[in-house]
Formats: sequence, structure tokens, C-alpha cells
Amino acid sequence: MTDTSEPAAAPQTPPRQQGALPFQDRINEITTLEPWLWLGAGWRDMRAAPALSVGYGLLFVATGYAVTVGLYQLDHAYMIWPMTAGFLLIAPVFCVAFYEISRRLETGEPLGFTALASAWCGDARCVLGAGLALVFFMILWIRVAALIYAINFPYTGLSIQEMTVKTFFTPEGITVLAVGSTIGAVLAFAAFLCSALSLQAMIGQNMGFLGGVMLSAMAVMRNFRPMMLWAAIIVVVTAAGLAAAFVGLAITMPLIGHASWHAYKSLVREPAAAPA
Repeated sequence: MTDTSEPAAAPQTPPRQQGALPFQDRINEITTLEPWLWLGAGWRDMRAAPALSVGYGLLFVATGYAVTVGLYQLDHAYMIWPMTAGFLLIAPVFCVAFYEISRRLETGEPLGFTALASAWCGDARCVLGAGLALVFFMILWIRVAALIYAINFPYTGLSIQEMTVKTFFTPEGITVLAVGSTIGAVLAFAAFLCSALSLQAMIGQNMGFLGGVMLSAMAVMRNFRPMMLWAAIIVVVTAAGLAAAFVGLAITMPLIGHASWHAYKSLVREPAAAPA
């Protein structure tokens, strides 16, 4: 007898999903050359709007002096270094004005101090949410730093000079540096995941807080090596501004702020440009 039954259909491979992870199909892959190009673009933006950029950057200088003097007057000099390091965690939210300057230079919109208020007021709820998230990281870091200090230097009120000697030239100080640096690096990485591109996306695409954080985290993880290089550049450039008695922040903060906008434009495609 002839078998007239139809052959069994071959199993079909399920179609590959585009963008299985959130925003996966909107993230460009880059090389380690890109962060240096962002710095160059940031420098050009700062030169194109020097009064706005440096003028706003001077607010960082004034704030740095105010916080330092306040801690010294309150006899909390030991908190100056942790607060200075914590500034790196919350700096992105203060760079919103630089993102708006670069966006307006890109689109040809008018510039002015009053126009920059739109960056804060355009979607104040999302910007506030991002700011509170970064403040959480900073508060956590400050509390950890204070705890480490209390454990290693109990019942001791140190001047800046004594603290410098004990931190760098005693076994307890080496412990403080090692433990503090490790915990600080973990918190800094978490903050960088959340803030590398989130605020730029809120301004550039009117994206919500949660969407911006997810987009930022996806971009960092998909371009891990270039983004870790970018994080290192941010730390080095900002630390140089802090080391120059805070005065350098008037230049380094605008430079990093403008460059961060170009990082966002390089990494993230507009929704219409994403593949189907």
C-alpha cells in the first residue's frame, strides 16, 4: 500500500524579535574613539555660548565654596572630602542647563538665561525625579562615609591637616581609603547607569523618568567599554576642576555637560529612525 498521508511539517524557528529588551533597537554601538569626539563637540558648544556656559558654571564654583565654608564652620571638616566626592553623583542633574544650550545650538533656537529655565520647567516632574534619585545615592554615600570614619577614628574630631595625615599615613587611614573607594565605586556605577543619558532623553525626547533610566542603563551595558572610558573621563576632568580650588569647575562642568549631550545624540536614535 502507498502511504498517502501528508509529510509532517518541519518545525519552524520562531521569528527573531527586534528589541527584545527595552530600547534595545534604539541604541547605537560605538567604539572607544567616540568619547574623545564628544569632548571636542562639547568644547565647540562651550565656545559658541561662552557667557551662558561659563556663567552657569560659576554657580558650581560658588556652591563649592559655600558648602566647604559651611562644613568648616559647623566643625564637620571631615565631611568635606566625602561631600566633594558625592558631588560627582549628583552633578548630572545640574548639567540640565548645558544639555539645553547644546540642544538649542543644534536646532538654532534662541539662547538666553531665561530660555534655559525651560529645561527645568519643561518636564519638571521627571527632572525632579531624577534629581531625587541621585540625591539618594549621595545621601547613602555620605552616611557610609561617616560610618567608616566613625569606626576607624572613634571619639576623634580631626582638623583638615590631622585628617590628611591619618588618612594617608596610618593603617586606619588606608582602611578608610580602601573600603570607602570600593563602596563609592559601586554607588558611582549605579548612579552612572541611571544618569548617563536619562536626563538628556527627558529633554530631547520628552521621555519619562523610568523610560529615561532604562534607556540610560541599556546604552551603558550595550557599550560597556566606551561608556566606562567616558565615566573615567568625567571623573578625571571634574576632579581637575575640583582640585583647582573649585575655580576650574567653571570650565570643566560646561565641557562635560555639553559633551554629555553629544554622547546622548551619538548613542540614541530617534524613535522614527529605529528599525521596525
